[in-house]
Amino acid sequence: MSDLLATLLSTRDWLMADGATGTNLFNMGLSSGDAPEMWNIEKADNIRKLYQGAVDAGSDIFLTNSFGANASRLKLHNLQGRTHELNKIAAELGREIADKAGRPVVVAGSMGPTGEIFAPMGSMTHEIAVEVFHEQAEGLKAGGADVLWVETISAAEEFRAAAEAARLAGMPWCGTMSFDTAGRTMMGITSASLADLVEKLPHPPLAFGANCGVGASDLMRTILGFAAQGSALPIIAKGNAGIPKYHDGHIHYDGTPALMAEYAVLARDAGAKIIGGCCGTMPEHLRAMHEALMTRPRGPRPTLELIAEKLGGFSSASDGTGDDAGPVRRVRRRG
Repeated sequence: MSDLLATLLSTRDWLMADGATGTNLFNMGLSSGDAPEMWNIEKADNIRKLYQGAVDAGSDIFLTNSFGANASRLKLHNLQGRTHELNKIAAELGREIADKAGRPVVVAGSMGPTGEIFAPMGSMTHEIAVEVFHEQAEGLKAGGADVLWVETISAAEEFRAAAEAARLAGMPWCGTMSFDTAGRTMMGITSASLADLVEKLPHPPLAFGANCGVGASDLMRTILGFAAQGSALPIIAKGNAGIPKYHDGHIHYDGTPALMAEYAVLARDAGAKIIGGCCGTMPEHLRAMHEALMTRPRGPRPTLELIAEKLGGFSSASDGTGDDAGPVRRVRRRG
């Protein structure tokens, strides 16, 4: 079991994670509806390029191309029988890049949601979910991942199942949820309830936080919510590069490198220790974020007004907890 991430967290003020996986792969030619994980075999050089781009931009952590590589998701492509293989190769390619970086770089085995609804509303059970996640975790472990990275989760039941799978695999892990519904996850989890949940898990994560969601402003408000709970665990912020817009036949994220640099500094000042990007975040965004984190001094914890001024207004008046500071005036984003 690798202790690289734990060591870095204990010795560094902040760590930078990577950016988008899907957006980068689509820009390389991945077609909608295809299984990105098959590129680990069919277009391995593109996956190496994805990982290398994050390392060259200054990332201390990058995620493997295995977000949808659990049997529940892979069955949509009739690939469920290749779960272990696809995860192992995703991590092996990551090890190639990390081991020649010339500095410590964490290979984080990405584990996304199963895509199933838990009982009693759906058919997924805790036992089945643990089995699904455990199979994926063992593949990532065999490929040399330093840590498991559970991301874009919306249900507490799924978070618990992933935690149990990490324990069974004997792997450290990190976990993030996506707070994309008026400050809550799709299944109603708030920043406060996630902070409470991670403290009570038998196998707690090394760090926890938020990824994806609506935009950088909303994610920042969630980060403030985590910080307000006073958890001793490090906080992860991995926000999208702006808001997605349909332009010339494809989805484009409107966040500039300058905006993501502002976001990175605000996230650090808000209490996040691991800072990265999600959808739309390209190497040029990461380079700007790294430069800002390296050169701009730490400031006070940002207010909601400052976040809105720097990053744009929030998508909802509430942060989902019922304790928020009330409606926040929408402020025109600075150019």
